[in-house]
Amino acid sequence: MIAFLMAGFEITSTALAWSIHLLSKHPRVQQKLKAEVTGGLVSQDLSMDRLDSFVYLDCVIKVVLRFSPPGDVVLRTLTVDGRPPNSGAQLFKGDQIVIPIHTLARDSQHWSISPDLFDPERFLGKDKYHHPYAFIPFDGGRRQCIGQDLSRFELKVIIARLIQHVTFGDGGPVVNAGDHLTRLTIMPKYVGVTIEFN
Repeated sequence: MIAFLMAGFEITSTALAWSIHLLSKHPRVQQKLKAEVTGGLVSQDLSMDRLDSFVYLDCVIKVVLRFSPPGDVVLRTLTVDGRPPNSGAQLFKGDQIVIPIHTLARDSQHWSISPDLFDPERFLGKDKYHHPYAFIPFDGGRRQCIGQDLSRFELKVIIARLIQHVTFGDGGPVVNAGDHLTRLTIMPKYVGVTIEFN
């Protein structure tokens, strides 16, 4: 239950802060998202059917989580001895393995489009069928976060509602520099945006 609530609050709020920062830095993405969400009308209701139809919003959320994952690493304890393929390293039962979420998400061998680009369209085209463990913002396999669906749903509703009513502008290279603070999650350090009400 604690993991469920943590993903639903801490990870969502961190991902929302990164979303605002990154959208302010990428006005083309923000305008395309605004066009999808508003459909030309500012105050449309956000029914479940409408939310499910927002394909580009799903891609924006994925690229935010890939570009700036709220978590840094995943830890695993080995249950058997073994050797990873092509490494020659000997691993033993009980060893702890650190899986770097951010590094995997930026590894060029797993992405067709440059991993350093903030490009939501990657999830519609060449990188739609990426390696399942190259993108694990909520961990992967049997141990993936139980609260990930709640967190993604909250992000989708909040971002859609914000985009309906405001446009985020870049506050400048000093106050909107990004960078990060490592706490329970990897939070943006400098987020300074302008807000224009539509």
